[in-house]
Amino acid sequence: MEAEEENPASTSVLESSAAVPDNQTLMLTVETIPPHPVQPIIPPVVPAAIPPVVVPPIAPIPTIPPPQVPAPLAPLPVRPPIFKPAMPPQNGEVRTSDSDSDHDDLGPTRAATGEYEISEESRQVRERQEKAIQDLLMKRRASALAVPTNDMAVRARLRRLGEPITLFGEREMERRDRLRMLMAKLDAEGQLEKLMKAHEEEEAAATATADDAEEEMIQYPFYTEGSKELLDARIDIAKYSIVRAASRLQRACRKRDDPDENIDAEIDWALRQAESLFLDCSEFGDDRPLSGCSFSHDGNLLATCALSGVAKIWSMPKVEKVSALKGHTERLTDVAFSPVQNHLATASADRTARLWNSDGSLLNTFGGHLDRLARISFHPSGKYLGTTSFDKTWRLWDIDTGVELLLQEGHSRSVYGIAFHHDGSLAASCGLDSLARVWDLRTGRSILAFEGHVKPVLGVSFSPNGYHLATGGEDNTCRIWDLRKKKSLYVIPAHSNLISQVKFEPQEGYFLVTGSYDMTAKVWSGRDFKLVKTLSGHEAKVTSLDVGADGCSIATVSHDRWIKLWSVNRKEQAMDVD
Repeated sequence: MEAEEENPASTSVLESSAAVPDNQTLMLTVETIPPHPVQPIIPPVVPAAIPPVVVPPIAPIPTIPPPQVPAPLAPLPVRPPIFKPAMPPQNGEVRTSDSDSDHDDLGPTRAATGEYEISEESRQVRERQEKAIQDLLMKRRASALAVPTNDMAVRARLRRLGEPITLFGEREMERRDRLRMLMAKLDAEGQLEKLMKAHEEEEAAATATADDAEEEMIQYPFYTEGSKELLDARIDIAKYSIVRAASRLQRACRKRDDPDENIDAEIDWALRQAESLFLDCSEFGDDRPLSGCSFSHDGNLLATCALSGVAKIWSMPKVEKVSALKGHTERLTDVAFSPVQNHLATASADRTARLWNSDGSLLNTFGGHLDRLARISFHPSGKYLGTTSFDKTWRLWDIDTGVELLLQEGHSRSVYGIAFHHDGSLAASCGLDSLARVWDLRTGRSILAFEGHVKPVLGVSFSPNGYHLATGGEDNTCRIWDLRKKKSLYVIPAHSNLISQVKFEPQEGYFLVTGSYDMTAKVWSGRDFKLVKTLSGHEAKVTSLDVGADGCSIATVSHDRWIKLWSVNRKEQAMDVD
């Protein structure tokens, strides 16, 4: 008690030292405690029997780095407050406003609108996304709709929906897609009534059409109706061809059944004749390159034409000039003699064909082609003339009246060569589309299309046997086609350059002659199509050739402007079959 009372100041000083910092505690204690006698401290008696306790060292506590304080964010732009205009008092009422209530009203508005503004670019991006989603949903809806596949039904439905049935340059699939999207749009807009009404009208119209068709069967022609002249010509060709075909078949049966007939011996004799061909005569034909030649039906005249636009008639076998045919305004491309009389026809680049008499007088002019003419040929009856042109058509003309009987399309490119069957029933055409087509003149149909040449076909010829067709073209080959089997029978690798003309021997077809731009003409066997004779002598490309009616003479013309006449040995007897 005395000790506590004697040291009241020290206790207060210690209590006050707790309120000051640590670095000032010692100084204050020294200054405030007065000096007094120090009591000796008696240490406690520790028994020696108890050993000291060894405390293991404690691992140091790792120092934790202070957390990094992130940089303060930039303050968001403050949206200016929106003040509502004061409303005037109504009915004499005095309106008092409390500031607290006003701020309470503005608070929710600001919280609802937010303090962020959407930029114009973000708004456009959002609009594009919404539009893309709508388009996707529209396409999904359209894919689930049933749309007619018939183009006429598509047009009818568009008409019933009040839309244009076709747009400029629109194809069938595009029109069907437009109808599909239109139906999907109507479905999305909830206009199903209009769509169902159009569907019902369409079904009603289809039912009415079916009823009308049952009541009255109206048949529309799928072909172009021809003229009365063409009908008469087809009838005349049919009558002519029936007689010719019957005669040919009777002759073939007689040869087959007659034990005295030896066909192989006849072919061997004809090939020996062809093998003995030699250059009998050469004559300068024109100042410009020659483009065509043709023998008359009796073999006494030869006609040639040139790029100068002049055709000439030569007497045989001396090849002496008889007359010149002038009248075309452009180069001549071909010339042909009539098979029944001494009339000849010429084709020109001036888009016309002309019929001449042997004395040089003009008989008729055939105009109608839209481009230059290529080859020309007479029908076996001598009443009709066939012309080919670069306008992708070939045409049939009446010799007597000059009327265009037939304009035949079918080739995808220019038509170049033409030939008539010896019976008169068929016509063959070839062109730059690498095709040879066979046409039935009695019905007007394309009955065969021979594909095999890889380049334009320039020459075509029927065999007198009636079932072989020869073609030659720019692929340097001559192909033999079987009309009965409707396929290629033989391929002759004939020349080293394009083949300009192909001709069968006109009596029995025992041999075949080809002319080429390799400056040669070659004779091939009609039995096994082996090479029999090569006619060399021209100094430029051979453009045309013809075989005489007796099979003993071959005429060739070339760009070297020379006419060359190849004849068999006159001591040999000419072929005389029937």
